[in-house]
Amino acid sequence: MKNVSLADLKAFLLVARYRSFQQAANDLGVSRSSLSHAMRGLESQLGVRLLHRTTRSVSLTEEGAALLQRIDPLLNQLDTALDATRFRPQELHGTLRINANEGGARWLLAHVVDGFLQAHPQVVLDIVTEGRLVDIVADGFDAGVRLAEAVPLDMIAVPFGGPIRFIAIASPQYLNSAGIPQSPADLLQHRCIAQRLPSGKRYRWEFMQHGKPLTLNVPGNLCLDNSALLVEAVVKGLGIAYVPEPYAREAIDNGLAQQVLSPFSPPIAGLCLYYSGHRQIPATLNAFIAAIREANEAAL
Repeated sequence: MKNVSLADLKAFLLVARYRSFQQAANDLGVSRSSLSHAMRGLESQLGVRLLHRTTRSVSLTEEGAALLQRIDPLLNQLDTALDATRFRPQELHGTLRINANEGGARWLLAHVVDGFLQAHPQVVLDIVTEGRLVDIVADGFDAGVRLAEAVPLDMIAVPFGGPIRFIAIASPQYLNSAGIPQSPADLLQHRCIAQRLPSGKRYRWEFMQHGKPLTLNVPGNLCLDNSALLVEAVVKGLGIAYVPEPYAREAIDNGLAQQVLSPFSPPIAGLCLYYSGHRQIPATLNAFIAAIREANEAAL
Protein backbone atom coordinates (compact mmCIF):
# COMPACT_ATOMS: atom_id res chain seq x y z
CA MET A 1 0.00 0.00 0.00
CA LYS A 2 1.26 3.45 -0.91
CA ASN A 3 2.33 5.49 2.12
CA VAL A 4 -0.35 7.90 3.32
CA SER A 5 0.85 11.50 3.15
CA LEU A 6 1.00 13.74 6.19
CA ALA A 7 -0.72 16.48 4.18
CA ASP A 8 -3.74 14.22 3.54
CA LEU A 9 -3.99 13.35 7.24
CA LYS A 10 -3.89 17.02 8.20
CA ALA A 11 -6.53 17.77 5.57
CA PHE A 12 -8.73 14.98 6.96
CA LEU A 13 -8.28 16.41 10.46
CA LEU A 14 -9.56 19.82 9.31
CA VAL A 15 -12.55 18.34 7.47
CA ALA A 16 -13.39 16.29 10.57
CA ARG A 17 -13.13 19.30 12.88
CA TYR A 18 -15.16 21.67 10.72
CA ARG A 19 -17.59 19.04 9.36
CA SER A 20 -17.23 21.09 6.19
CA PHE A 21 -15.15 20.67 3.04
CA GLN A 22 -15.47 24.36 2.22
CA GLN A 23 -14.17 25.63 5.59
CA ALA A 24 -11.31 23.13 5.54
CA ALA A 25 -10.46 24.08 1.95
CA ASN A 26 -10.42 27.77 2.93
CA ASP A 27 -7.95 27.04 5.74
CA LEU A 28 -5.74 24.98 3.46
CA GLY A 29 -5.89 27.44 0.56
CA VAL A 30 -7.11 24.83 -1.92
CA SER A 31 -10.33 24.33 -3.85
CA ARG A 32 -13.19 22.32 -2.42
CA SER A 33 -13.07 19.88 -5.31
CA SER A 34 -9.34 19.17 -4.91
CA LEU A 35 -9.80 18.59 -1.17
CA SER A 36 -12.69 16.20 -1.85
CA HIS A 37 -10.51 14.35 -4.38
CA ALA A 38 -7.70 14.09 -1.80
CA MET A 39 -10.10 12.61 0.80
CA ARG A 40 -11.34 10.01 -1.69
CA GLY A 41 -7.72 9.13 -2.39
CA LEU A 42 -7.04 8.74 1.34
CA GLU A 43 -10.08 6.48 1.73
CA SER A 44 -8.88 4.41 -1.22
CA GLN A 45 -5.40 4.04 0.28
CA LEU A 46 -6.78 2.97 3.66
CA GLY A 47 -9.46 0.76 2.18
CA VAL A 48 -12.24 2.22 4.37
CA ARG A 49 -14.79 5.01 4.11
CA LEU A 50 -13.96 7.84 6.50
CA LEU A 51 -16.65 10.42 5.71
CA HIS A 52 -20.37 10.45 5.03
CA ARG A 53 -21.09 13.15 2.42
CA THR A 54 -24.39 14.81 1.53
CA THR A 55 -25.07 18.01 -0.37
CA ARG A 56 -25.50 19.85 2.95
CA SER A 57 -23.32 18.13 5.52
CA VAL A 58 -20.27 16.03 6.26
CA SER A 59 -20.04 13.52 9.11
CA LEU A 60 -17.60 10.86 10.23
CA THR A 61 -18.07 7.16 9.73
CA GLU A 62 -17.19 4.87 12.62
CA GLU A 63 -13.78 4.26 11.01
CA GLY A 64 -13.32 8.00 10.45
CA ALA A 65 -14.07 8.79 14.08
CA ALA A 66 -11.58 6.14 15.22
CA LEU A 67 -8.88 7.54 12.93
CA LEU A 68 -9.54 11.08 14.16
CA GLN A 69 -9.20 9.99 17.77
CA ARG A 70 -5.85 8.36 17.04
CA ILE A 71 -4.20 11.00 14.86
CA ASP A 72 -5.46 14.21 16.53
CA PRO A 73 -3.06 14.08 19.51
CA LEU A 74 -0.21 12.82 17.31
CA LEU A 75 -0.54 15.66 14.80
CA ASN A 76 -0.85 18.21 17.58
CA GLN A 77 2.36 16.90 19.14
CA LEU A 78 4.07 17.01 15.76
CA ASP A 79 2.95 20.61 15.13
CA THR A 80 4.15 21.64 18.59
CA ALA A 81 7.54 20.00 18.04
CA LEU A 82 7.98 21.65 14.64
CA ASP A 83 6.90 25.06 15.94
CA ALA A 84 9.32 24.81 18.85
CA THR A 85 12.12 24.00 16.43
CA ARG A 86 11.26 26.48 13.69
CA PHE A 87 10.17 29.58 15.60
CA ARG A 88 11.21 31.43 18.72
CA PRO A 89 8.31 32.49 21.02
CA GLN A 90 8.41 36.07 19.73
CA GLU A 91 7.97 34.74 16.20
CA LEU A 92 4.62 33.04 16.71
CA HIS A 93 2.47 32.85 13.63
CA GLY A 94 -0.88 31.45 12.51
CA THR A 95 -4.53 32.20 13.29
CA LEU A 96 -5.94 32.23 16.82
CA ARG A 97 -9.74 31.87 16.76
CA ILE A 98 -11.73 33.07 19.78
CA ASN A 99 -15.52 32.84 20.19
CA ALA A 100 -16.66 35.52 22.66
CA ASN A 101 -19.73 37.26 23.93
CA GLU A 102 -19.84 40.99 23.20
CA GLY A 103 -18.80 42.05 26.69
CA GLY A 104 -15.79 39.76 26.63
CA ALA A 105 -14.73 40.99 23.20
CA ARG A 106 -14.97 44.60 24.39
CA TRP A 107 -12.71 43.86 27.39
CA LEU A 108 -10.15 42.12 25.21
CA LEU A 109 -10.12 45.03 22.75
CA ALA A 110 -9.68 47.52 25.58
CA HIS A 111 -6.95 45.70 27.49
CA VAL A 112 -5.27 42.91 25.49
CA VAL A 113 -5.51 42.98 21.71
CA ASP A 114 -3.23 45.90 20.83
CA GLY A 115 -0.32 44.76 23.00
CA PHE A 116 -0.69 41.14 21.93
CA LEU A 117 -0.64 41.95 18.21
CA GLN A 118 2.31 44.30 18.61
CA ALA A 119 4.24 41.53 20.41
CA HIS A 120 3.21 38.89 17.84
CA PRO A 121 2.73 40.62 14.46
CA GLN A 122 2.63 37.31 12.54
CA VAL A 123 -0.47 36.12 14.44
CA VAL A 124 -3.95 36.69 13.04
CA LEU A 125 -6.43 37.14 15.89
CA ASP A 126 -9.93 36.13 14.74
CA ILE A 127 -12.58 37.07 17.34
CA VAL A 128 -16.14 36.01 16.59
CA THR A 129 -18.85 37.55 18.79
CA GLU A 130 -22.22 35.92 19.32
CA GLY A 131 -24.65 35.43 22.16
CA ARG A 132 -25.25 31.71 21.84
CA LEU A 133 -22.93 29.31 23.62
CA VAL A 134 -21.13 27.24 20.99
CA ASP A 135 -19.09 24.06 21.13
CA ILE A 136 -15.69 25.65 20.58
CA VAL A 137 -13.98 22.36 19.71
CA ALA A 138 -16.60 21.23 17.19
CA ASP A 139 -16.80 24.69 15.63
CA GLY A 140 -13.04 25.02 15.18
CA PHE A 141 -12.24 27.66 17.83
CA ASP A 142 -9.11 27.65 19.97
CA ALA A 143 -10.89 29.22 22.95
CA GLY A 144 -14.11 30.85 24.08
CA VAL A 145 -15.01 33.78 26.34
CA ARG A 146 -18.15 33.74 28.48
CA LEU A 147 -19.31 34.49 32.02
CA ALA A 148 -17.90 31.92 34.46
CA GLU A 149 -21.35 30.45 35.12
CA ALA A 150 -21.71 29.56 31.41
CA VAL A 151 -18.31 27.86 30.96
CA PRO A 152 -18.71 24.09 30.32
CA LEU A 153 -17.47 22.01 33.24
CA ASP A 154 -14.98 20.04 31.12
CA MET A 155 -13.11 23.19 30.06
CA ILE A 156 -10.11 24.94 31.61
CA ALA A 157 -11.07 28.52 32.59
CA VAL A 158 -8.87 31.61 32.95
CA PRO A 159 -10.83 34.34 34.79
CA PHE A 160 -10.30 38.01 33.99
CA GLY A 161 -11.94 41.37 34.49
CA GLY A 162 -13.05 40.74 38.08
CA PRO A 163 -16.59 40.17 39.38
CA ILE A 164 -19.48 41.73 37.49
CA ARG A 165 -22.99 42.86 38.41
CA PHE A 166 -26.20 42.83 36.44
CA ILE A 167 -28.13 45.92 37.49
CA ALA A 168 -31.56 47.47 36.96
CA ILE A 169 -31.42 50.99 35.54
CA ALA A 170 -33.87 53.68 34.44
CA SER A 171 -33.73 57.31 33.35
CA PRO A 172 -34.38 60.05 35.93
CA GLN A 173 -37.36 61.20 33.84
CA TYR A 174 -38.97 57.75 33.94
CA LEU A 175 -38.43 57.42 37.70
CA ASN A 176 -39.83 60.89 38.33
CA SER A 177 -43.06 59.90 36.61
CA ALA A 178 -43.36 56.23 37.58
CA GLY A 179 -41.67 56.17 41.00
CA ILE A 180 -38.62 54.28 42.24
CA PRO A 181 -39.07 50.55 42.90
CA GLN A 182 -38.07 49.59 46.44
CA SER A 183 -38.04 45.81 46.00
CA PRO A 184 -37.91 43.44 43.02
CA ALA A 185 -41.63 42.76 43.36
CA ASP A 186 -42.31 46.44 42.61
CA LEU A 187 -41.06 45.83 39.06
CA LEU A 188 -44.34 44.07 38.31
CA GLN A 189 -46.00 47.50 38.44
CA HIS A 190 -43.44 49.13 36.12
CA ARG A 191 -42.75 49.28 32.41
CA CYS A 192 -39.72 47.04 31.89
CA ILE A 193 -37.57 46.53 28.79
CA ALA A 194 -37.04 42.80 28.32
CA GLN A 195 -34.05 41.07 26.74
CA ARG A 196 -34.35 38.30 24.17
CA LEU A 197 -31.76 35.52 24.54
CA PRO A 198 -30.14 33.84 21.51
CA SER A 199 -32.32 30.79 22.26
CA GLY A 200 -35.39 32.95 21.64
CA LYS A 201 -36.51 33.00 25.27
CA ARG A 202 -36.95 36.19 27.27
CA TYR A 203 -34.32 36.62 29.96
CA ARG A 204 -35.64 36.35 33.51
CA TRP A 205 -34.21 39.05 35.78
CA GLU A 206 -32.18 37.64 38.68
CA PHE A 207 -31.89 39.21 42.13
CA MET A 208 -30.93 38.19 45.68
CA GLN A 209 -33.52 38.81 48.39
CA HIS A 210 -33.09 37.74 52.03
CA GLY A 211 -30.05 35.71 50.95
CA LYS A 212 -31.99 33.69 48.39
CA PRO A 213 -32.08 33.89 44.57
CA LEU A 214 -35.17 35.49 43.09
CA THR A 215 -36.06 35.44 39.39
CA LEU A 216 -38.79 37.52 37.76
CA ASN A 217 -40.59 37.51 34.45
CA VAL A 218 -41.02 41.25 34.22
CA PRO A 219 -43.83 43.00 32.33
CA GLY A 220 -43.24 45.27 29.35
CA ASN A 221 -44.08 45.70 25.68
CA LEU A 222 -40.51 46.22 24.38
CA CYS A 223 -37.96 43.44 23.96
CA LEU A 224 -34.39 43.85 22.64
CA ASP A 225 -31.49 41.45 22.14
CA ASN A 226 -28.51 43.74 22.74
CA SER A 227 -27.27 45.31 25.99
CA ALA A 228 -26.12 48.53 24.34
CA LEU A 229 -29.57 48.97 22.80
CA LEU A 230 -31.18 48.32 26.19
CA VAL A 231 -29.18 51.21 27.66
CA GLU A 232 -30.21 53.46 24.74
CA ALA A 233 -33.86 52.60 25.38
CA VAL A 234 -33.44 53.48 29.05
CA VAL A 235 -31.90 56.85 28.20
CA LYS A 236 -34.94 57.56 26.02
CA GLY A 237 -37.17 56.99 29.05
CA LEU A 238 -38.81 53.81 27.74
CA GLY A 239 -38.64 51.96 31.06
CA ILE A 240 -36.40 49.93 33.37
CA ALA A 241 -33.77 47.57 31.92
CA TYR A 242 -31.51 44.93 33.42
CA VAL A 243 -27.97 45.00 31.99
CA PRO A 244 -24.33 44.21 32.83
CA GLU A 245 -22.97 47.17 34.81
CA PRO A 246 -20.12 48.01 32.35
CA TYR A 247 -22.70 48.76 29.63
CA ALA A 248 -24.55 51.18 31.93
CA ARG A 249 -21.57 52.92 33.53
CA GLU A 250 -21.21 55.79 31.02
CA ALA A 251 -24.93 56.60 31.08
CA ILE A 252 -24.95 56.53 34.89
CA ASP A 253 -21.83 58.70 35.17
CA ASN A 254 -23.37 61.24 32.76
CA GLY A 255 -26.64 61.40 34.70
CA LEU A 256 -28.63 59.84 31.87
CA ALA A 257 -29.54 56.76 33.90
CA GLN A 258 -29.51 55.69 37.51
CA GLN A 259 -29.41 52.32 39.19
CA VAL A 260 -32.35 51.02 41.19
CA LEU A 261 -32.63 48.03 43.52
CA SER A 262 -28.89 48.10 44.21
CA PRO A 263 -29.09 46.02 47.46
CA PHE A 264 -30.66 43.19 45.47
CA SER A 265 -27.91 43.02 42.82
CA PRO A 266 -24.76 41.42 44.31
CA PRO A 267 -21.67 40.78 42.16
CA ILE A 268 -21.17 37.42 40.45
CA ALA A 269 -18.10 35.72 39.00
CA GLY A 270 -17.09 37.56 35.83
CA LEU A 271 -15.63 36.65 32.48
CA CYS A 272 -13.38 33.70 31.67
CA LEU A 273 -11.39 32.62 28.67
CA TYR A 274 -11.80 28.86 28.41
CA TYR A 275 -10.33 26.07 26.30
CA SER A 276 -10.19 22.30 26.08
CA GLY A 277 -7.59 20.55 28.19
CA HIS A 278 -7.87 17.37 26.12
CA ARG A 279 -5.60 18.55 23.32
CA GLN A 280 -2.26 20.26 22.94
CA ILE A 281 -2.55 23.99 23.58
CA PRO A 282 -1.33 26.02 20.58
CA ALA A 283 1.63 28.28 21.32
CA THR A 284 -0.45 31.26 20.14
CA LEU A 285 -3.12 30.49 22.74
CA ASN A 286 -0.50 30.14 25.48
CA ALA A 287 0.82 33.59 24.55
CA PHE A 288 -2.70 35.04 24.51
CA ILE A 289 -3.44 33.59 27.96
CA ALA A 290 -0.24 35.17 29.28
CA ALA A 291 -1.29 38.52 27.78
CA ILE A 292 -4.73 38.27 29.42
CA ARG A 293 -3.24 37.51 32.82
CA GLU A 294 -0.81 40.40 32.54
CA ALA A 295 -3.55 42.82 31.43
CA ASN A 296 -5.86 41.56 34.16
CA GLU A 297 -3.32 42.25 36.88
CA ALA A 298 -2.76 45.75 35.51
CA ALA A 299 -6.50 46.47 35.20
CA LEU A 300 -7.34 45.24 38.69
